[in-house]
Amino acid sequence: MAYVVTDECIGCKYTDCVDVCPVSCFHEGPDMLYIDPEECIDCNACVAECPPEAIWADIDLPEDKLQWIGINGEMSEKYPVIHESRGPRGEPTEAPAEPSSQPS
Repeated sequence: MAYVVTDECIGCKYTDCVDVCPVSCFHEGPDMLYIDPEECIDCNACVAECPPEAIWADIDLPEDKLQWIGINGEMSEKYPVIHESRGPRGEPTEAPAEPSSQPS
């Protein structure tokens, strides 16, 4: 079992969940956070820290959110690990700028 960040996180970007994660399994994309299913140890600590209730145990996902299991796995490979929350607890934060693919 692993935990999964779902669409309720899109545009929200609260990062309080990151501070309670003992294994740094959160990855930060431009619009939301993702959980690496290979790193998640199923501790459940992040769930209570998510104001929009975007984090679910994969076995508890409603049928209309099952696609988020694959999305988290794929996107956690693409985006960097976030090791600590950004900004005051309980407040959404801005994502870092997307790396440019254009040569400088």
